[in-house]
Amino acid sequence: MLYHIRHLTRFRYSAPVNESVMEVRMQPRSNGHQRLHSFQMTTIPRTIIFSYRDILGNTVHHFNVPGRHKLLTVISEALVEVIDPPPITTLDGDAWRTLDALAASGEQWDLLQPGRFTQPSDLLHAFAAEIGLQRGSDPLTTLCWLNTCVYAAFEYAPGSTHVHSPVDDALRIRRGVCQDFAHIMIALTRMLGIPCRYVSGYLFHRAEDHDRSEADATHAWVEALLPGMGWVGFDPTNNLIAGSRHIRVAIGRDYADVSPSRGVYKGQATSELDVAVRVALIETPTEATDEAPPPEWQAVERAFIEEAQAQQAQMQQ
Repeated sequence: MLYHIRHLTRFRYSAPVNESVMEVRMQPRSNGHQRLHSFQMTTIPRTIIFSYRDILGNTVHHFNVPGRHKLLTVISEALVEVIDPPPITTLDGDAWRTLDALAASGEQWDLLQPGRFTQPSDLLHAFAAEIGLQRGSDPLTTLCWLNTCVYAAFEYAPGSTHVHSPVDDALRIRRGVCQDFAHIMIALTRMLGIPCRYVSGYLFHRAEDHDRSEADATHAWVEALLPGMGWVGFDPTNNLIAGSRHIRVAIGRDYADVSPSRGVYKGQATSELDVAVRVALIETPTEATDEAPPPEWQAVERAFIEEAQAQQAQMQQ
């Protein structure tokens, strides 16, 4: 499947700031069953954008905007191809012994330890006891069961938590977003001795799939290391095995490693973040430029860009 992705990010400041320094992880990865054909990023106000590859293989773009501004808009565009991953095979009980040997070797130590957003807590242990968390007949069967348990136990409710929420926030109210679902499943998976990592990216939505997650936002899911199968993706928000609709951008121990944007600014102001995402399935690369997007998306993009340009002109007066 070939996808055209537009990702708009707007930072609105309550008062003019003198400088913004930012790093973003928005470029889809190009490995495994996913191939990146093209990627470009621009900002308003304009600035020079640099990039590097972090220790986990994620592409990180970074820049600074030194002039006075009240608005910073980042526009990224990607063309990426995703093929269906290999079919899921069966595992037997010996896979647990292989995982235990892997854990003992220390090779995946980081992905077996609690992270900033995946700390064990009384509420997490209580939830584990509630669902009867334990090793099943094999790791794959256990993870499919756990994926369904997390999906069924929590309501998908945008706005119920925030990006810095620990797992206890969602566990307490039994509501959250994809980030919370992924963190809870990661914490429980590591309790079982299975190396597990956080994946940020996008999900292509179709009406017939009835996904719970929002179509105009980024997405998050989980990858677990399974013997003989490699990294297998699980999407507890939508109770899915990750497939060709899941577009991977960055991987990490948890959200702290892969946040789409983070930065600092100089000035006495508060900031407000707005994001809009469009993932379109296309037939050929030329379709990304030849075919006009839906009117509702054109309106969203026009509002982002026109406001940014107006604010820039005002700051230059």
